[in-house]
Amino acid sequence: MTKKVVEISGEAKIGRLDVPPMVLELGPDDLASPLSFQMALSKLVDKIMDTLEKPPEPHYFADVRIKDHLNRPISIAIDLGKSIPPFSKDKVKARVIIEIYEEEE
Repeated sequence: MTKKVVEISGEAKIGRLDVPPMVLELGPDDLASPLSFQMALSKLVDKIMDTLEKPPEPHYFADVRIKDHLNRPISIAIDLGKSIPPFSKDKVKARVIIEIYEEEE
């Protein structure tokens, strides 16, 4: 099997959310006109209301920020679970390892 492994370094900020994480997808079409922007805001308000109706439960996340090989910023959320992560600081180093390969059939 042929494969290529790439390692990208960056930084992560550790934080705590007391509400469930909200999944909201907006695209360029959502900002194309004033009406589509208002519809996107409506989606955002609905998601916020749904999130706030759930019982609060602390959860820890890492907001990982790296730059790709074209120097574009990438942000990745990593779920660290319900217990306090074992880091002494809230800003830490991060390493993302990507393995590219062909699956043999």
